Amino acid sequence: MTALVRDPIPLAPRPGRRAPAAGAASLALRPVLDRPRRPARVIAAFPSAVYLELRGDTEPRVVAVVSSDAVRLPNAVVVVAARRERPFRAVREGGEAWVGDGRVETDGLETRVRRWWDPSPALGTVTPATLARGVRDLEAALDEAGDAARGGLAGHPDPLLLAARCAAGDLAGAVEAAERIVGLGPGLTPSGDDILAGLLVALRLLGGAACPGGRAAWLADWLGAAVTADAGTRTTALAATLLHCAASGGAGAEVAAVLRAVAGHEPAGPAVRRLLAAGHTSGADLATGVHAGCRAALALGASAGRVQKVSA
Repeated sequence: MTALVRDPIPLAPRPGRRAPAAGAASLALRPVLDRPRRPARVIAAFPSAVYLELRGDTEPRVVAVVSSDAVRLPNAVVVVAARRERPFRAVREGGEAWVGDGRVETDGLETRVRRWWDPSPALGTVTPATLARGVRDLEAALDEAGDAARGGLAGHPDPLLLAARCAAGDLAGAVEAAERIVGLGPGLTPSGDDILAGLLVALRLLGGAACPGGRAAWLADWLGAAVTADAGTRTTALAATLLHCAASGGAGAEVAAVLRAVAGHEPAGPAVRRLLAAGHTSGADLATGVHAGCRAALALGASAGRVQKVSA
Protein backbone atom coordinates (compact mmCIF):
# COMPACT_ATOMS: atom_id res chain seq x y z
CA MET A 1 0.00 0.00 0.00
CA THR A 2 1.48 3.32 -1.04
CA ALA A 3 0.75 6.75 0.40
CA LEU A 4 -0.39 8.83 -2.54
CA VAL A 5 -0.22 12.30 -0.98
CA ARG A 6 3.27 13.60 -0.27
CA ASP A 7 2.86 17.35 0.13
CA PRO A 8 -0.04 19.65 0.99
CA ILE A 9 -2.10 20.86 -1.94
CA PRO A 10 -3.33 24.44 -1.43
CA LEU A 11 -7.11 24.63 -1.65
CA ALA A 12 -9.26 27.73 -1.55
CA PRO A 13 -10.83 28.31 1.88
CA ARG A 14 -14.53 28.89 2.31
CA PRO A 15 -15.47 32.39 3.49
CA GLY A 16 -14.59 32.77 7.14
CA ARG A 17 -12.87 29.39 7.33
CA ARG A 18 -9.32 28.18 6.98
CA ALA A 19 -8.31 26.26 3.86
CA PRO A 20 -9.35 22.59 3.87
CA ALA A 21 -6.60 20.04 4.33
CA ALA A 22 -5.76 17.72 1.46
CA GLY A 23 -6.39 14.04 2.05
CA ALA A 24 -5.78 10.63 0.46
CA ALA A 25 -8.82 8.36 0.85
CA SER A 26 -9.15 4.60 0.77
CA LEU A 27 -11.05 3.33 -2.26
CA ALA A 28 -13.28 1.52 0.24
CA LEU A 29 -14.72 4.96 1.09
CA ARG A 30 -15.55 5.92 -2.48
CA PRO A 31 -19.23 4.89 -2.15
CA VAL A 32 -19.75 7.40 0.69
CA LEU A 33 -17.36 10.16 -0.36
CA ASP A 34 -18.68 10.35 -3.91
CA ARG A 35 -22.28 10.67 -2.71
CA PRO A 36 -23.97 13.95 -1.78
CA ARG A 37 -23.07 15.38 1.63
CA ARG A 38 -24.60 13.37 4.50
CA PRO A 39 -24.71 13.97 8.27
CA ALA A 40 -22.40 12.06 10.59
CA ARG A 41 -21.26 12.18 14.22
CA VAL A 42 -17.81 12.20 15.80
CA ILE A 43 -17.71 8.99 17.83
CA ALA A 44 -14.07 9.31 18.95
CA ALA A 45 -11.27 11.87 18.69
CA PHE A 46 -7.59 11.21 19.40
CA PRO A 47 -4.37 13.14 18.65
CA SER A 48 -3.71 11.00 15.57
CA ALA A 49 -7.21 9.96 14.46
CA VAL A 50 -10.86 10.99 14.35
CA TYR A 51 -13.73 8.56 13.73
CA LEU A 52 -17.00 9.66 12.17
CA GLU A 53 -20.13 7.50 12.10
CA LEU A 54 -22.52 8.05 9.21
CA ARG A 55 -26.23 7.86 9.83
CA GLY A 56 -27.86 4.86 8.19
CA ASP A 57 -26.98 1.20 7.78
CA THR A 58 -24.87 1.23 4.62
CA GLU A 59 -21.22 0.23 4.88
CA PRO A 60 -18.66 1.61 5.35
CA ARG A 61 -20.51 3.29 8.20
CA VAL A 62 -17.43 4.68 9.94
CA VAL A 63 -14.90 6.97 8.28
CA ALA A 64 -11.48 7.37 9.92
CA VAL A 65 -9.50 10.56 9.37
CA VAL A 66 -5.90 9.95 10.41
CA SER A 67 -2.59 11.78 10.54
CA SER A 68 0.16 10.85 8.10
CA ASP A 69 2.06 8.90 10.78
CA ALA A 70 -0.93 7.07 12.28
CA VAL A 71 -2.00 3.46 11.83
CA ARG A 72 -3.63 3.44 8.40
CA LEU A 73 -6.92 1.58 8.55
CA PRO A 74 -8.66 0.38 5.37
CA ASN A 75 -11.44 2.96 5.93
CA ALA A 76 -9.09 5.93 6.38
CA VAL A 77 -8.65 9.36 4.89
CA VAL A 78 -5.02 10.31 5.47
CA VAL A 79 -4.29 14.02 5.95
CA VAL A 80 -0.97 15.66 5.18
CA ALA A 81 -0.09 16.43 8.78
CA ALA A 82 1.78 14.45 11.42
CA ARG A 83 0.50 13.86 14.94
CA ARG A 84 2.93 16.42 16.35
CA GLU A 85 1.14 19.10 14.29
CA ARG A 86 -2.09 18.32 16.18
CA PRO A 87 -4.37 18.35 13.15
CA PHE A 88 -7.41 17.26 15.17
CA ARG A 89 -6.95 19.48 18.23
CA ALA A 90 -10.26 21.32 17.68
CA VAL A 91 -12.39 18.21 17.02
CA ARG A 92 -14.66 17.13 19.86
CA GLU A 93 -16.27 13.76 20.48
CA GLY A 94 -20.02 13.90 19.95
CA GLY A 95 -19.78 16.78 17.49
CA GLU A 96 -21.76 16.99 14.27
CA ALA A 97 -20.00 16.13 11.03
CA TRP A 98 -20.68 15.76 7.30
CA VAL A 99 -19.30 13.33 4.74
CA GLY A 100 -19.74 13.49 0.98
CA ASP A 101 -19.08 15.57 -2.12
CA GLY A 102 -15.43 14.56 -1.77
CA ARG A 103 -15.10 16.13 1.69
CA VAL A 104 -15.08 15.27 5.37
CA GLU A 105 -16.15 18.13 7.62
CA THR A 106 -16.68 18.79 11.30
CA ASP A 107 -16.00 21.66 13.67
CA GLY A 108 -12.27 22.28 13.57
CA LEU A 109 -11.61 20.02 10.58
CA GLU A 110 -12.28 20.15 6.86
CA THR A 111 -10.57 17.67 4.55
CA ARG A 112 -10.88 17.54 0.78
CA VAL A 113 -10.04 14.24 -0.90
CA ARG A 114 -7.40 14.84 -3.58
CA ARG A 115 -5.96 11.34 -3.97
CA TRP A 116 -7.10 7.72 -3.56
CA TRP A 117 -5.23 4.65 -2.34
CA ASP A 118 -6.10 0.96 -2.67
CA PRO A 119 -6.53 -0.96 0.63
CA SER A 120 -6.19 -4.32 -1.15
CA PRO A 121 -2.46 -5.01 -1.67
CA ALA A 122 -1.47 -6.59 -4.98
CA LEU A 123 0.23 -9.88 -4.11
CA GLY A 124 0.49 -11.42 -7.56
CA THR A 125 0.53 -15.19 -7.92
CA VAL A 126 1.90 -17.00 -4.86
CA THR A 127 3.23 -20.53 -5.32
CA PRO A 128 2.66 -23.18 -2.62
CA ALA A 129 6.40 -23.21 -1.89
CA THR A 130 6.50 -19.42 -1.47
CA LEU A 131 3.44 -19.49 0.79
CA ALA A 132 4.93 -22.26 2.94
CA ARG A 133 8.18 -20.33 3.30
CA GLY A 134 6.28 -17.13 4.08
CA VAL A 135 4.25 -18.82 6.81
CA ARG A 136 7.46 -20.15 8.39
CA ASP A 137 9.00 -16.67 8.30
CA LEU A 138 5.85 -15.19 9.86
CA GLU A 139 5.90 -17.75 12.66
CA ALA A 140 9.58 -17.11 13.32
CA ALA A 141 8.95 -13.37 13.56
CA LEU A 142 6.01 -13.89 15.94
CA ASP A 143 8.08 -16.25 18.09
CA GLU A 144 10.88 -13.69 18.23
CA ALA A 145 8.43 -11.00 19.37
CA GLY A 146 7.54 -13.06 22.46
CA ASP A 147 4.98 -11.45 24.76
CA ALA A 148 4.45 -8.56 22.32
CA ALA A 149 2.62 -11.03 20.08
CA ARG A 150 0.17 -12.06 22.83
CA GLY A 151 -3.19 -10.53 22.03
CA GLY A 152 -6.19 -9.74 24.18
CA LEU A 153 -7.61 -13.26 23.84
CA ALA A 154 -4.39 -15.16 24.52
CA GLY A 155 -5.35 -18.42 26.23
CA HIS A 156 -8.97 -18.25 25.06
CA PRO A 157 -9.93 -21.50 23.29
CA ASP A 158 -12.07 -20.11 20.48
CA PRO A 159 -9.37 -18.35 18.40
CA LEU A 160 -7.42 -21.63 18.33
CA LEU A 161 -10.58 -23.56 17.47
CA LEU A 162 -11.41 -21.04 14.73
CA ALA A 163 -7.93 -21.43 13.22
CA ALA A 164 -8.21 -25.24 13.27
CA ARG A 165 -11.67 -25.26 11.69
CA CYS A 166 -10.55 -22.88 8.93
CA ALA A 167 -7.47 -24.99 8.17
CA ALA A 168 -9.73 -28.03 7.88
CA GLY A 169 -12.16 -26.21 5.57
CA ASP A 170 -14.96 -26.76 8.10
CA LEU A 171 -17.27 -23.82 7.41
CA ALA A 172 -19.91 -24.71 10.00
CA GLY A 173 -17.30 -25.14 12.73
CA ALA A 174 -15.52 -21.94 11.72
CA VAL A 175 -18.76 -19.93 11.78
CA GLU A 176 -19.66 -21.33 15.20
CA ALA A 177 -16.26 -20.37 16.67
CA ALA A 178 -16.26 -16.97 14.94
CA GLU A 179 -19.68 -16.03 16.25
CA ARG A 180 -18.51 -16.61 19.82
CA ILE A 181 -15.72 -14.00 19.50
CA VAL A 182 -17.52 -11.24 17.56
CA GLY A 183 -17.47 -8.20 19.85
CA LEU A 184 -15.41 -10.02 22.49
CA GLY A 185 -13.08 -7.67 24.33
CA PRO A 186 -12.98 -3.97 25.29
CA GLY A 187 -12.27 -0.88 23.22
CA LEU A 188 -13.27 0.56 19.84
CA THR A 189 -12.03 -2.61 18.11
CA PRO A 190 -12.49 -5.59 20.43
CA SER A 191 -9.86 -8.33 20.26
CA GLY A 192 -12.23 -10.88 18.78
CA ASP A 193 -13.04 -8.58 15.87
CA ASP A 194 -9.38 -7.79 15.21
CA ILE A 195 -8.62 -11.52 15.05
CA LEU A 196 -11.50 -12.07 12.64
CA ALA A 197 -10.46 -9.13 10.46
CA GLY A 198 -6.90 -10.45 10.17
CA LEU A 199 -8.17 -13.94 9.39
CA LEU A 200 -10.67 -12.81 6.75
CA VAL A 201 -8.27 -10.56 4.86
CA ALA A 202 -5.52 -13.21 4.84
CA LEU A 203 -7.93 -15.86 3.57
CA ARG A 204 -9.28 -13.51 0.93
CA LEU A 205 -5.99 -12.12 -0.39
CA LEU A 206 -3.37 -14.82 0.22
CA GLY A 207 -5.80 -17.67 -0.38
CA GLY A 208 -6.86 -16.05 -3.63
CA ALA A 209 -3.26 -15.40 -4.69
CA ALA A 210 -2.18 -18.97 -3.93
CA CYS A 211 -5.22 -20.74 -5.34
CA PRO A 212 -7.61 -18.47 -7.28
CA GLY A 213 -11.19 -19.65 -6.92
CA GLY A 214 -10.15 -22.34 -4.45
CA ARG A 215 -11.33 -23.41 -1.01
CA ALA A 216 -9.73 -20.48 0.80
CA ALA A 217 -11.67 -17.97 -1.31
CA TRP A 218 -14.84 -20.02 -0.82
CA LEU A 219 -14.30 -20.07 2.95
CA ALA A 220 -13.59 -16.31 2.99
CA ASP A 221 -16.85 -15.65 1.11
CA TRP A 222 -19.09 -17.61 3.43
CA LEU A 223 -17.32 -16.88 6.71
CA GLY A 224 -17.20 -13.18 5.86
CA ALA A 225 -20.93 -13.17 5.08
CA ALA A 226 -21.72 -14.90 8.37
CA VAL A 227 -19.53 -12.59 10.47
CA THR A 228 -20.78 -9.36 8.92
CA ALA A 229 -24.46 -10.27 8.76
CA ASP A 230 -25.26 -8.86 12.20
CA ALA A 231 -21.94 -7.28 13.21
CA GLY A 232 -23.64 -3.88 13.47
CA THR A 233 -25.68 -5.10 16.44
CA ARG A 234 -22.97 -7.21 18.12
CA THR A 235 -19.90 -5.00 18.19
CA THR A 236 -18.81 -1.38 17.89
CA ALA A 237 -19.56 0.62 14.75
CA LEU A 238 -15.84 0.92 13.94
CA ALA A 239 -15.18 -2.80 14.41
CA ALA A 240 -18.20 -3.69 12.25
CA THR A 241 -16.91 -1.45 9.46
CA LEU A 242 -13.44 -3.02 9.66
CA LEU A 243 -14.98 -6.51 9.45
CA HIS A 244 -16.84 -5.46 6.30
CA CYS A 245 -13.60 -4.10 4.85
CA ALA A 246 -11.69 -7.28 5.68
CA ALA A 247 -14.38 -9.51 4.20
CA SER A 248 -13.95 -7.70 0.87
CA GLY A 249 -10.13 -7.81 1.03
CA GLY A 250 -9.46 -4.39 2.59
CA ALA A 251 -6.36 -4.30 4.79
CA GLY A 252 -4.68 -1.58 6.81
CA ALA A 253 -1.16 -0.61 5.79
CA GLU A 254 0.47 -2.61 8.59
CA VAL A 255 -1.52 -5.77 7.82
CA ALA A 256 -0.86 -5.35 4.10
CA ALA A 257 2.89 -5.25 4.78
CA VAL A 258 2.71 -8.59 6.64
CA LEU A 259 0.73 -10.14 3.79
CA ARG A 260 3.31 -8.90 1.28
CA ALA A 261 6.01 -10.44 3.47
CA VAL A 262 4.26 -13.81 3.51
CA ALA A 263 3.90 -13.56 -0.27
CA GLY A 264 7.67 -13.13 -0.51
CA HIS A 265 7.82 -9.43 -1.41
CA GLU A 266 9.53 -8.05 1.73
CA PRO A 267 11.17 -9.26 4.97
CA ALA A 268 8.77 -10.58 7.58
CA GLY A 269 10.53 -9.31 10.71
CA PRO A 270 10.16 -5.53 10.20
CA ALA A 271 6.60 -5.89 8.91
CA VAL A 272 5.54 -7.97 11.90
CA ARG A 273 7.15 -5.52 14.35
CA ARG A 274 5.27 -2.60 12.79
CA LEU A 275 2.00 -4.46 13.05
CA LEU A 276 2.56 -5.51 16.67
CA ALA A 277 3.21 -1.86 17.59
CA ALA A 278 -0.30 -0.85 16.49
CA GLY A 279 -2.66 -0.03 19.34
CA HIS A 280 -2.74 -1.66 22.77
CA THR A 281 -3.48 -5.23 21.65
CA SER A 282 -4.94 -4.59 18.18
CA GLY A 283 -1.68 -5.30 16.38
CA ALA A 284 -1.15 -8.60 18.20
CA ASP A 285 -4.79 -9.61 17.66
CA LEU A 286 -4.60 -8.79 13.95
CA ALA A 287 -1.36 -10.76 13.72
CA THR A 288 -3.08 -13.73 15.39
CA GLY A 289 -5.82 -13.62 12.77
CA VAL A 290 -3.42 -13.13 9.86
CA HIS A 291 -1.38 -16.12 11.04
CA ALA A 292 -4.51 -18.29 11.24
CA GLY A 293 -5.62 -17.14 7.79
CA CYS A 294 -2.22 -17.82 6.24
CA ARG A 295 -2.04 -21.30 7.73
CA ALA A 296 -5.56 -22.02 6.51
CA ALA A 297 -4.71 -20.80 3.00
CA LEU A 298 -1.65 -23.05 3.00
CA ALA A 299 -3.56 -26.10 4.28
CA LEU A 300 -6.51 -25.63 1.92
CA GLY A 301 -4.22 -25.09 -1.04
CA ALA A 302 -2.30 -28.26 -0.20
CA SER A 303 -5.51 -30.30 0.12
CA ALA A 304 -6.70 -28.96 -3.24
CA GLY A 305 -3.41 -30.05 -4.79
CA ARG A 306 -3.78 -33.56 -3.38
CA VAL A 307 -7.32 -33.82 -4.76
CA GLN A 308 -6.12 -32.77 -8.22
CA LYS A 309 -3.35 -35.39 -8.18
CA VAL A 310 -5.78 -38.14 -7.15
CA SER A 311 -8.24 -37.07 -9.85
CA ALA A 312 -5.48 -37.09 -12.45
